[in-house]
Amino acid sequence: MATETEVGELLHQRGWRTAFTVAERVNAWAALISAIERGYGDDIYEYTNDLCCRNWLHEAWLLLNEHVVQLWTPRIKALDARYKAATIDDDGQALNQFHRLPGPDLWWWRHPSILTGDLGCSLRSAGAIGANPDKA
Repeated sequence: MATETEVGELLHQRGWRTAFTVAERVNAWAALISAIERGYGDDIYEYTNDLCCRNWLHEAWLLLNEHVVQLWTPRIKALDARYKAATIDDDGQALNQFHRLPGPDLWWWRHPSILTGDLGCSLRSAGAIGANPDKA
């Protein structure tokens, strides 16, 4: 199994735009979740791009050594729980109209439960139903 540095380099060689670190991707996941909890303000394309930070973590977890996995898993599980609480799973129906879904095992391809701004308009046009932001 690989170290954090080795995994960052390996995933970069596989097509990721840079050799990310686990900390960078965990921080990006946390920032996305905070933005969703506040009411995500960017558009659908930025949202699908932002979700890819969790894809990177998923790919890295298959390669990382056990020590690194044990170190970061509690933080990621806590973030995942917050994300699930702030999003809706519609089997990817709405998101799939804008971005080909990467696969059923990537459960985080969900959309915010509060649909605001450009993202909300796009998702509603694709049939997504969310919570009313005035009542949330």
